[in-house]
Amino acid sequence: MDLKTNTIAGWALGAAAVALGTAIASGMIFEGHRPDKMGYPIEGVEEAGAGGGAAEVPIASLLPTADVAKGAEVFKKCAACHTINQGGANGVGPNLYATLGEAIAQGKGGFAFSDALKSVGGTWNFENMNAWLTSPRKFAPGTKMTFAGLSNPQDRANVIAYLNAQGSNLPLPAAPAPGAEKAAADTGGNTAAAAEKVETDRRGETGDIANTGTPASGAPSVDPEAARKGARSQ
Repeated sequence: MDLKTNTIAGWALGAAAVALGTAIASGMIFEGHRPDKMGYPIEGVEEAGAGGGAAEVPIASLLPTADVAKGAEVFKKCAACHTINQGGANGVGPNLYATLGEAIAQGKGGFAFSDALKSVGGTWNFENMNAWLTSPRKFAPGTKMTFAGLSNPQDRANVIAYLNAQGSNLPLPAAPAPGAEKAAADTGGNTAAAAEKVETDRRGETGDIANTGTPASGAPSVDPEAARKGARSQ
């Protein structure tokens, strides 16, 4: 082996020794310090399973401004499986004429609804239709419906307004009282319970008198019995 070959081999062995030493030193420095989160965050992408999202707007708040024409456009996503004209035939899914207000998974010319949807019970009111359009699989686990749902609340409101205009024509639900949207989040999205909570809070703030005779507004307490005795003595 000549001098040149020996020199090259020496440099190679030296580089390998440096690399091995660096690796060992790095391992000693960072040992036991695994990062809490692996990888790098990407702006605009929400972490799977992360909470803290915005509270869902009640459908009753969106329906008064819903656009039937826009709902007809969104409904085109459904037209591959559903007809909506009066007397229309069932297809992959049932005909949807006059569906709002009907019993869930009943009628529709004998359409073969899944047992999962039949077990839900109740009627297709605005709340149920909104929940169904949000996620059929969550509304009726085991349903044969393969549509993933509409994530945009305004799209759902527009579609519901369109469905309502096709033979149902139900009166729109009353818009929630001010503050009901926050209360709905506090009650797990139950808008009925939220409305009751807001109404209860409102009555308390306006000074309804309890059995003790103490106004909720913070005014001085009044003993009902003392008040009656005072009235009789006058």
